[in-house]
Amino acid sequence: DVQLQASGGGLVQPGGSLRLSCAASGFTASSYHMNWVRQTPGNERELVATITRRNSTDYADSVKGRFTISRDDAKNTMYLQMTSLRPDDTAVYSCSTYFGGTSYWGQGTKVTVSS
Repeated sequence: DVQLQASGGGLVQPGGSLRLSCAASGFTASSYHMNWVRQTPGNERELVATITRRNSTDYADSVKGRFTISRDDAKNTMYLQMTSLRPDDTAVYSCSTYFGGTSYWGQGTKVTVSS
């Protein structure tokens, strides 16, 4: 049974940092592209970062230089290190992947950036 579980969200002040985790089960995360996607309070959805099975990474322009996506294959877990957080980073962050003709999404974790 494929499952993705995001965690690590919370309330942080502007300029602060958080690390999100996405624990994968039921498949080998390193075999597929994995994504972080966020949905803002205004219901805008944005692809934040992608890591490929070859460990190439790609980022939305809005987070380049501030966020880093990574993966620990031994733990079958993906991470999103977020630094220099801004109020407009406030969103629910979810992890996703796609294989076998199906998209899989985990429950999101909420990040609130506010003083």
